[in-house]
Amino acid sequence: MKKLIALGLVLVLLLGLCSCIKASAEGEDTETEEIFADWNDGAPALGALIEYVEAVTDQSSPDYIPPADRIAVFDMDGTLCAELCPSYLEYYLLAWRILKDPNYTPDAEMLAFGRMLRDHALDKSFPDNMDMLHATHAAKAYAGMTLKEFADFVTGCLIRKVDGFEGMTYATAFYTPMIEVVDYLQDNDFKVFVCSGSDRFICRTFIEGMLDIPYENIIGMDIGVEATGQHGEDGLNYVFNAGDDIIRTDKLLVKNLKMNKVEQIVQEIGRKPVLSFGNSSGDVSMHLYTISDNPYRSAAFMLVADDDARDYGNPEKGEKLKAQWADAGFHAISMRDDFRTIYGDKVVKTGTFNWLNDLADTRDAAPAAEEAEAGTEAGVQYVMYLGTNHKDTNKPVFTQAEAQEKAKEILVRHFGGYTIQEANGGWVDGDTLYQEYTLVIYLNDTTLEAVHAAADELVETFHQSSVLIQTVPVQAEFYSGAAA
Repeated sequence: MKKLIALGLVLVLLLGLCSCIKASAEGEDTETEEIFADWNDGAPALGALIEYVEAVTDQSSPDYIPPADRIAVFDMDGTLCAELCPSYLEYYLLAWRILKDPNYTPDAEMLAFGRMLRDHALDKSFPDNMDMLHATHAAKAYAGMTLKEFADFVTGCLIRKVDGFEGMTYATAFYTPMIEVVDYLQDNDFKVFVCSGSDRFICRTFIEGMLDIPYENIIGMDIGVEATGQHGEDGLNYVFNAGDDIIRTDKLLVKNLKMNKVEQIVQEIGRKPVLSFGNSSGDVSMHLYTISDNPYRSAAFMLVADDDARDYGNPEKGEKLKAQWADAGFHAISMRDDFRTIYGDKVVKTGTFNWLNDLADTRDAAPAAEEAEAGTEAGVQYVMYLGTNHKDTNKPVFTQAEAQEKAKEILVRHFGGYTIQEANGGWVDGDTLYQEYTLVIYLNDTTLEAVHAAADELVETFHQSSVLIQTVPVQAEFYSGAAA
């Protein structure tokens, strides 16, 4: 009888233990659902992240990582927030600064760049070196602003409605599922850093209030700063005084992409990350640095913009990227398949962009007297004839297609607008007939000084002894028809 009573007690205890385990498991599932409410159930990348975090925070696990070494790095644009509405936030900010800001007067070259930035954002037809073109122009456009003035300017742009959506401002254009990831990692004693290609001070202002990431954990593109009384004097010779403020300069220090991200992480964090989150080729170096030869278990995640229903992603390109990132050893996050919501349930994609109208500038068509004062010669067209054979060998420097692309890159940087025609020249030297592919470049609404600056670069790039420049008087109008 005693044996039966004892056996009964054991069974009761076992049943109770099973009930506790089941209740605990159900509680964990419920808690996970609450933490990741904006993710779809069964998202593979999310499952991999949760399994990873549980393993590295378990002191009994061989994968355990001490809190001091739990470092996670995140790209910003396209990883934490929108970059397809219709272009990068920092591109919008710069276009607004050049074309709309009443506190800034751009020169002719800057104005041409701002218009190019505006006019090409919708179809993404930027020059190949747009990253550096933007960085150098941004440094110049914001130079002289105090850090507070710059933060106020950024904030003034952030409160505007996001183009292409309803129910969202630029300030709130964050991917809510990724906010949940950041919060989850911080709750598990991870130190979270942002490592962005965007301006560090833009990132600081943008992130404040949306994510609990301190300023010192935000790395980005860097420009030089100085004291208001310094005026370019070397910092070893200048002493900051009580009346000084800190202002931005036009000196670009680093464009924080690709290997530069690794360099900045090494210098600013001093510890190797164990988690890395990105969305593009600019983040690959950061990912590989994180997962290669790491003394701790590590992982990298790539967000793929493949949702064209709720956002402006590309499903076809997304499939290729998911395969590419998987081959590289990264976990792919599908915005279409893994996110229950992208920006929150109240945000709706409109499919309509007001970018061109919103950034229509009021700096057009100055009167002739103002044009003369500004140095622009009204009624003058400049025509440049650029040969493409090397001045010493008489052989083509580039293929014809490459020659056009090289010339376009230089012209966009100097003017923004131009017209190119193709021509073929020839001459006889002794008994030899030489043929040369030639570009004829037409430039309006500019100055001879600006034309000479572009010509200097064209001469060097194409290895020419000179370019022919013609100054042609013109009378022109933009005619839209009698009914216009």
